[in-house]
Amino acid sequence: MCNLYSMTASVDEMKRLFGSFDGETSNLPPFAEIYPGKPAPVLRRGETGGLRLDLMEWGFPGPAAAKGRPVTNIRNLASPFWRSALNRPDRRCIVPVTRFCEWEGEKGSKRKVWFGLHEESEPLFAFAGLWRPGEGGIAYMAFLTCEPNATVGAVHPKAMPVMLRPADVPRWLDSEAATACELAVPYADTDMRRLP
Repeated sequence: MCNLYSMTASVDEMKRLFGSFDGETSNLPPFAEIYPGKPAPVLRRGETGGLRLDLMEWGFPGPAAAKGRPVTNIRNLASPFWRSALNRPDRRCIVPVTRFCEWEGEKGSKRKVWFGLHEESEPLFAFAGLWRPGEGGIAYMAFLTCEPNATVGAVHPKAMPVMLRPADVPRWLDSEAATACELAVPYADTDMRRLP
């Protein structure tokens, strides 16, 4: 389960990859380590249909069965807890990312293992996410996970985040739920790597 990632790209880099957007368009600070419960940049459809940049807290308020504990990773897409958000394109989002972490080792001596795209410079990509408004202007997000590829599975055999290519973003944000959820597959091993 991914509970740590980075987003150190600039606003200009986000616009080059995902297209123009409204919202906070001044340069963002680097988010070197984003943990659950912390704010993170998220892109979603705005009221006019274009992209909008918002800061959202990572972690949906959880269901009563989870004692309200925030849910950060979305694994079971058939769960009634996620169904209404998945069926509403306006509640889908993309989460810009430059690298993500899984933990390796025994409890008490775990160490971070970072993953990113294959290129040398930790380029920008996105996770497929869902968001919801909260009280007092706060919004919450979580992102989808799927079976891991071999690269991530060597460290974390249960799941990996659903990584989107730029060409997949409109399909995730705008398609019917069944078509959008077809993107919940492992990212190609040839296009990503374990970072040194």
